Amino acid sequence: MNDPVSRTILLLDIEKYSERDDVEQAYLRRMLYDITDRALEKANIDETLRLRADRGDSVMELIDANASVTALLRVLLTEVPVQLRSVNRMASSSAQIRLRAVLATGYVAVDRLDGWVGSDLNHACRLLDGEVLREALRERANGFVLCVSESVHTGIVRHDHPGVPADAFHPVTVVGKNGPLRAWLHGPVPESRKDHSGTGAGEAPVPGGEGGSRTAPEQATAPGTPHRTPPAAPPAGAVFNFNGGSPCFGGGLVAGDQHVVSGGQVSGGIHLGGTVERGERT
Repeated sequence: MNDPVSRTILLLDIEKYSERDDVEQAYLRRMLYDITDRALEKANIDETLRLRADRGDSVMELIDANASVTALLRVLLTEVPVQLRSVNRMASSSAQIRLRAVLATGYVAVDRLDGWVGSDLNHACRLLDGEVLREALRERANGFVLCVSESVHTGIVRHDHPGVPADAFHPVTVVGKNGPLRAWLHGPVPESRKDHSGTGAGEAPVPGGEGGSRTAPEQATAPGTPHRTPPAAPPAGAVFNFNGGSPCFGGGLVAGDQHVVSGGQVSGGIHLGGTVERGERT
């Protein structure tokens, strides 16, 4: 196996390919390769700068790292949708072609059987097969959806180059069998993938309240009912309840003077079994 080499990875996949008959599949494959070749030529990436792998309903391109990723992104965003529209105008309803695309970068090795090996390539394939991309394509009228890897976004997209608007890409998480993958979707995020969580800061939700973020209203008072001040909280310190009879503490009786007795409670300075001068301890 050769040493891993830095590559640009382009993946394109046909939607609902397996639902077509043999004649339609053959036609769709020709259209897929025509669109891919035209896009790469438009980005000035000739055949000497790329390797292709055929996956039936999809095509995989390994592109030399010296080729311009920015130019390729511009073509994917502008030329590919135009080509799709042109092809589909002349095709029957059963031969319409709609594409998912992923653009990534990473290290890929080619083994002696011409197989491609690399975790970056694996991640790109999982982005292509992710449900986020499939849902997004179902909502696109132009029949094309593009997702870029975190590395492409960091190195190219976020810098807002002409023809590659940074604000048109939105972060998404693709769940793969080895864990979540962060990527960036061009265009609107599917409604089912948006995060609608969160309540107003500093407000406790009210059970049954709309939105769960209102603060609790004051207790309503019936008309004509005199306003009553809520009872004050008991004073700090020890509070003893006397509900009749002689209170006992550990088998002993409370004797002597009891001060501040009101409503069946003894609170404040309480003297048990005699007089205690201020500052002394029992």
